[in-house]
Amino acid sequence: MVDWHALPSLTALRAFAATAEKRSFSQAARALNVTHAAVAQQVRALEDHFGRSLVQREGRGVSLTVDGEQLAAALAEGFGVVQRGVEALRSGEVDQPVRVTLTASFAAQWLMPRLRDFWEQHPDIGLSLHPDSRVVDLHRERMDLGIRYGNGDWPGLEASYLASARLVVAAAPSLLGKDQGLTPQAMQGMEWILARNWPEQDNFLRNLGLDPATLSATEFPGEELAIAAARQGLGLVVESMALIEADVAEGRLCVVHESREKLPAYFVITLPGPQRAAARAFLKWLGSQA
Repeated sequence: MVDWHALPSLTALRAFAATAEKRSFSQAARALNVTHAAVAQQVRALEDHFGRSLVQREGRGVSLTVDGEQLAAALAEGFGVVQRGVEALRSGEVDQPVRVTLTASFAAQWLMPRLRDFWEQHPDIGLSLHPDSRVVDLHRERMDLGIRYGNGDWPGLEASYLASARLVVAAAPSLLGKDQGLTPQAMQGMEWILARNWPEQDNFLRNLGLDPATLSATEFPGEELAIAAARQGLGLVVESMALIEADVAEGRLCVVHESREKLPAYFVITLPGPQRAAARAFLKWLGSQA
């Protein structure tokens, strides 16, 4: 529970948070619709409360002390949670679809084959999928959640494990013939299908003793096209097992080599704070798929 008596004036905290964001008493005053003097007075009161300096004047603006930076970070996170809760109530988002940012390959290969189950359980909840290779800012883009590849450590976000992203080398049975147990030396002389600008793929190959620059490879701009080419027997492909598990189960691709590392993996990420009911239902369903 919050110890309200231990907190400084919320008006003073608000004035300081605006000053820290704008780096100016005047701009903070305009943002809060109060006078310059009122903001400066509230910040001084906060400094008196803590018995230490939080800001330093620099020309027409201000800079933050080390203590000021620490407090500003905490307030930005706290006020951000409050703002999102208020916005959710004001905007009447109950009937709006759940907005999800994720990569196109994860959407096509992992999520889409499973969505029938979600809609059978929740026919009244709409989803708005936003495939994007960029790392999207959830707050700025007004996303309810994201699905990201990584180690699960993103500052300012909450992350929960969703699916293994262990990498494998795979190929169509027609390419392999009867010999499905390939050594790195054998793979060196074969045709490859590689995704362009994917460091994880290149590091995986180097760990196998293969230099991506020396392989006979056709490059594709994304994982979806690379997987489609691999299904046609055009070469070996490096891919996350989570994205080709249906291909492997149904015999379109065979795994030649795989990593046993637990990380990186796919994680569901959300902003701290309350989630609207539709987003909570989708998050709970995703958790059941992990």
